[in-house]
Amino acid sequence: MSIDLSQFHQVFFEESYEGLDVMESALLNLQPDKVDSDTINEIFRAAHSIKGGSGTFGFTDVADFTHVVETLLDEIRGEVRDITSDTVELFLKSVDCIRKMIQQHDVGDPYDATDANAIKAQFETILSNDLPTQAGESLAITPVTASHEIQNDSPAPHGWKIYFKPHQDILRTGNDPLRMFRELESLGPLIVAVDVSALPHISLIDPEACYLAWSLELKADVPKAVIDEAFEWVADESELSITPVVVEDDQVSAPEQLTPYRPAVKGSDLSKVEVTSIRVGIDKVDDLINMVGELVITQSMLGELGLDFTMKSLPKLLEGIEQLSQNTRELQESVMRIRMLPISFTFSRFPRLVHDLGRAMGKKIELKLSGEQTELDKTVMEKIGDPLVHLVRNSLDHGIETPQERLTLGKPETGTITLNAFHQGGKIVIQIIDDGAGLNKAKILEKAKQNGMVSDTDVLSDDQIHDLIFKPGFSTADQVSDISGRGVGMDVVRRNIIELNGSVEVESTEGEGSVFTIRLPLTLATLEGQLIRVGRQTYILPLISIVESIQSFQGMLHRVVGGCDLLRLRDEYVPIIQLSSLFNIPSDSKDMEDGLLVVVEGDNMKVAIFIDDLEAQQQVVIKSLEENYKKVEGVSGATILGDGTVSLILDIAGLIKLAGVQRHEYKAVHKGDDYAA
Repeated sequence: MSIDLSQFHQVFFEESYEGLDVMESALLNLQPDKVDSDTINEIFRAAHSIKGGSGTFGFTDVADFTHVVETLLDEIRGEVRDITSDTVELFLKSVDCIRKMIQQHDVGDPYDATDANAIKAQFETILSNDLPTQAGESLAITPVTASHEIQNDSPAPHGWKIYFKPHQDILRTGNDPLRMFRELESLGPLIVAVDVSALPHISLIDPEACYLAWSLELKADVPKAVIDEAFEWVADESELSITPVVVEDDQVSAPEQLTPYRPAVKGSDLSKVEVTSIRVGIDKVDDLINMVGELVITQSMLGELGLDFTMKSLPKLLEGIEQLSQNTRELQESVMRIRMLPISFTFSRFPRLVHDLGRAMGKKIELKLSGEQTELDKTVMEKIGDPLVHLVRNSLDHGIETPQERLTLGKPETGTITLNAFHQGGKIVIQIIDDGAGLNKAKILEKAKQNGMVSDTDVLSDDQIHDLIFKPGFSTADQVSDISGRGVGMDVVRRNIIELNGSVEVESTEGEGSVFTIRLPLTLATLEGQLIRVGRQTYILPLISIVESIQSFQGMLHRVVGGCDLLRLRDEYVPIIQLSSLFNIPSDSKDMEDGLLVVVEGDNMKVAIFIDDLEAQQQVVIKSLEENYKKVEGVSGATILGDGTVSLILDIAGLIKLAGVQRHEYKAVHKGDDYAA
């Protein structure tokens, strides 16, 4: 029985993605005029691991491509070749290329090698150039014509391909294939692919026997005799083939007996590639194990109590139930912590983004990251990535001025974009801060009037003007940019964030810059909920959305002529939403003065929800209604209560939309008593 290597592919893909992130981050920190050997070694190690893994799993295109990258890195770290800014850019392109190749293997799509071959040719051109010497001279490389008839004392021009299948008792004779491979690796870069097809079932494996065979490719111009020497002690006890690598036929003589990779999915979209596993710190696993241990002890105690229960044991039973409740809650928190990852996983994409776009737009931009260790639920993190990218691209395109403009304005020629994350009041706050031009209020207002969003007589505050950029289709851009458009797609940004039960706000000062602030729940798996009752139905409001709850009375209630009911809450009027009318369900309270009003905030608006009664507050586990039933407007999910009934979790922004409360009406009623009858 042979081992199916495809079961390890996902681990290889994930480790390769991490290695590429390391390479990219290190390359962006590399200063050509001040080469740091530690950084070069870090990049080299990442490339070497990817090459080795890809060779092992049969992804030879990745291994071959990474090999030339590794070779140039090896010469740079050996100080036989300098690194330039152009070289760094080429390395960054190679990172993109390797990532694309791995993604194609990941989703099982065929790979178009055109770009890879072009980049590989650039590397080979650099590698074929003369090497500078300490005396400023150059080492001439004598071209060697490939030939199948290379003598033992003549090096192969492009290295050697080796097939090595030792007898099963090679280990018993004291020989170790690993030692031979290390010896070969000392001669030059070595690609190793293992053939496990001869492995028997695990129950039949003799631990002292060797069932493996290897295909190796040594990229070194060494005589064949040197390779023969490495296998000198086992040549008579193995099947050994050593042939030169020939350019015209790279596939010659390499016995591809490995289990070929069979893509599981065809035609997948690369943008839909998602990490399906998570790496967890051992401390979190230890906490989880401890919690399970506590739970087992409590369960055992309750079990003993049940065997001989009398009323005298009731206090002990109640104590055990309380202990069980506490253990369950702590276990839940430990499990939730496993899903929490530092936001650096999301932030790590932005140095490259800013680097590339800054160069393309001729802008000098410094990216500052802070709060990278702030933890966020993995699901939320995956979904916030695209909105963040859009906001950063906006800051790059419309926020930061060109170096000439900045110098004219008396600013440093290098602009700054800061990504900041921190926890605040049970939420995570992410800010995108730039010191660019800021929002042009006059231009925004003019565009809004042209589009009919604002009338000529409307008087808007600065915040209300800034908020217009989140309107669908709104844009102040004179020309459509392929990078961004402040206003183009900003409505989608806000909608995506609202779907995460979050909010986004903007503060801006003309000439000084802008701050976009995103507030998100830490997780989408659970929430602290307030149970409310309308008739016989129980709903759940997210506790973080509730501003206050009040008992209404006549003087507080108003009705807009031809419009909705309003609650006068101190200095503002708040639209009232009646759930009984909205969901067409009976209510106990026939008069609005008989019920309660819960003031909630969502989509940057306040509304008052009319209910019969407030019930308990509790943490609830969110079940997706869309996945299990269908999307329901005004409802973000469902949960199962302690009595086994299903309760719907209300979506505040969805309720506002469902009730037809318009933002401009909401703002209109804030103008004063004239609008209330």
